[in-house]
Amino acid sequence: MADTIFDGKTLMITGGTGSFGNAVLRRFLDTGISEIRIFSRDEKKQDDMRHHYNNNKIKYYIGDVRDIQSVRNAIQGVDYVFHAAALKQVPSCEFFPVEAVKTNVLGTENVLTAAIEAGVKKVICLSTDKAAYPVNAMGTSKAMMEKVFVAKSRNSTQTVICGTRYGNVMCSRGSVIPLFIDQLREGKPMTVTEPTMTRFIMSLEEAVELVLYAFENANPGDIMVQKAPACTIEVLAQAVRELFGRPEAEVKVIGIRHGEKMYETLLTNEECARAFDEGGFYRVPCDNRDLNYDKYFVQGNQERVKLKEFNSNNTEILDVEQVKQKLLKLDYIHEELKEFGLE
Repeated sequence: MADTIFDGKTLMITGGTGSFGNAVLRRFLDTGISEIRIFSRDEKKQDDMRHHYNNNKIKYYIGDVRDIQSVRNAIQGVDYVFHAAALKQVPSCEFFPVEAVKTNVLGTENVLTAAIEAGVKKVICLSTDKAAYPVNAMGTSKAMMEKVFVAKSRNSTQTVICGTRYGNVMCSRGSVIPLFIDQLREGKPMTVTEPTMTRFIMSLEEAVELVLYAFENANPGDIMVQKAPACTIEVLAQAVRELFGRPEAEVKVIGIRHGEKMYETLLTNEECARAFDEGGFYRVPCDNRDLNYDKYFVQGNQERVKLKEFNSNNTEILDVEQVKQKLLKLDYIHEELKEFGLE
């Protein structure tokens, strides 16, 4: 993607102190972008970022997507929004589902309303594989978030609203790989929920590239899905053990946690009826049929695209060596290997 699209523009990232926000900053700080606004509720993380980057292109706004006025205060003069603010931890959302609704569903409605009011040109909403066939509160709230931005896109003439859906981001905040590394460092058993469980894996940089692909190619209401590989949790744990020189480290199976699935889905069978295969990505277009359902009692939609459900069991499944190679592309892994005295 040509970075010049952002030359002289102002980009706002909700939840911008998270892993995704930091990856976007690394991607864009040295380009011609005019300003990047970090919108979040955590003043400590913002202060840490301020000292780390020490860059005048970055502006910091304290606020919460649950409070529409705080969003309105930050969004004036913004050209584009990457909406990444969310409650993401599956177990905590299981215990506090209404909190997930407030942030992931109502917060998204607030961001989109404020963006439309302020004349923002384009908003990309970040979703998750857990929104497809959701079985937990986090996934259900993200599925509703998708419904909110698709519905909002139908009536937005000036602001283009679309979204992305992707799987687990390796080494992002709260993910399992940093936990594995900490357990090895402390000499504790590596805790694995269920060895045969599969998960999509991708890097933060790949997550950013998906958002940029959607930015450049998505139509209003589209959900863009990246074709990611997957691996079992057992293979991931073994790859980490071998990389960090502890191939025989103890592994303790602790069982599936609240709300977890054995495998994740990025493209549902129902979405396959209308999705488009775009090489490295799937496009799920907005369903623009209206509420006049009478005609569908007489004649339905006989055309169906011949794609099949895309999940972490039927995608490319990586072995230990392939996962190790993928991990070695991450700066975080190299920093940790240095701490272990292995680089």
